[in-house]
Amino acid sequence: MTSDQQHAPTATVTTPTDREIHIQRIFEAPRDRVFAAMTDPELIPQWWGPRGTTARVDRMDVETGGDWRFVIRNSDGSETGFRGTYRDVVAPERIVQTFEWEGMPGYISVETATFEDLGDRTKLTSIALFYTTEERDGMLDSGMERGLNETYSRFDEVLAGLATR
Repeated sequence: MTSDQQHAPTATVTTPTDREIHIQRIFEAPRDRVFAAMTDPELIPQWWGPRGTTARVDRMDVETGGDWRFVIRNSDGSETGFRGTYRDVVAPERIVQTFEWEGMPGYISVETATFEDLGDRTKLTSIALFYTTEERDGMLDSGMERGLNETYSRFDEVLAGLATR
């Protein structure tokens, strides 16, 4: 682990109810840039997923009613898909979408991401609502927090590159 990775910001993950996961993270970029990078299918492969994986965007129609599907390829060559539907998109303020890991079809959470303008920085708050406590706990036990922080660290790198353009 590099010194930068040891001191990288991490997301705050809480479980305020028996069916929710709340995630907060501040990014060192203005809200418009953060929202644009999170919704650009050309940039998703550069940051989506933990280190050591690669991502492919099969579909990404970022509009209310649009669908998305990403595929992660692991270092061993195995692949797993993730998909959902955008329920509400209000640029650059909010995205509400469903999230389903294709390895467990039918277990669908609803994620609401809000982008708070802090000037040169952006606070991203994501709330994932699960159907049952067991589904929420399964997500927490899957290594989600580690993968999330690696993904956000990769996203920081993409944002830093966009700042120099």
